[in-house]
Amino acid sequence: VSALGLSCRCSEPLAGPEPPEMLAVCGLSVALALTLLPGPAEALKDGECEVCVTFLGRFYDSLKENDVKFNDVEIEKAMLRSCKDAKGKENRFCYYIGATSDAATKMINEVSRPMSHHVPVEKICEKLKKKDSQICELKYDKQLDLSTVDLKK
Repeated sequence: VSALGLSCRCSEPLAGPEPPEMLAVCGLSVALALTLLPGPAEALKDGECEVCVTFLGRFYDSLKENDVKFNDVEIEKAMLRSCKDAKGKENRFCYYIGATSDAATKMINEVSRPMSHHVPVEKICEKLKKKDSQICELKYDKQLDLSTVDLKK
C-alpha cells in the first residue's frame, strides 16, 4: 500500500480497538493495491488458438521466405493477399481480424504491428484473444482416418 503512496495504520500494532471507518479504509486500500498489481500473464494453453497460431506462423515464415520488409504497411498488404486465398477456418480467422473484404471490424494492425517487431505468433494470438475471444475458439476440423475406424458396428 505504501508503494502506491497510500498510508494505512493496518500494519501497525494495535494499541486499542480501531474505529470501523479506519478498518474500512485499510481494507479498501489493500484491495486497490491488489487490483493495480500486474497479474500473471495469461499464456495460451497447449492447442489453444490453433488456427491463429498455425496461420500466423505459416504467414510469418512466408514473409521471411519472400523477403518482405517487416513494416506495418507491407505486412498488412501481404496479410490481405494471404487472406484472399484462405479457406474454411483460416478465412474465418481473417474475417475476425478484418483482413477480408466483408469484415465488419478492422484489427489487422493488431497483427501487423507486433509482427513487424518479430513478436512470436503465440504472443500475438494472446493479445488477439483478449480483443475477441472467438479468434481462439477456432479449431481445424479433424480428419478421420478411415483405415482405423471400425465400421462393423
